[in-house]
Amino acid sequence: MVGDEEAISAVLNRLRRAQGQLTGVISMIEQGRDCKDVVTQLAAVSRALDRAGFKIVATGLRECIADGDGADGKREMSVDELEKLFLALA
Repeated sequence: MVGDEEAISAVLNRLRRAQGQLTGVISMIEQGRDCKDVVTQLAAVSRALDRAGFKIVATGLRECIADGDGADGKREMSVDELEKLFLALA
C-alpha cells in the first residue's frame, strides 16, 4: 500500500471507525446492555474490519498488476498467495 495515499487514508478511516465501534461494544457489555444490541454493534465492527482488509488486498492486487514486471525490486505475489489473503478475510 506504499504510495497510494488515498487507499491508505480510506483504510485508516475504516480502522478508526472500527476502533470507535469496538470501544462502544466494550462499554455496552460493561453496562450490561441487551445481547441483541451488543451483537448488532459487534457485527458492524466485524464488517468494518473486513472492508479494511478487502481494501488492503484490493490495493495490493492493483499494485501487483501495475508492477507486473517486478522491475522495482518487489516480488510479485503468486495466485496461491493472493488466494490465501482473500481466504484469510472470509
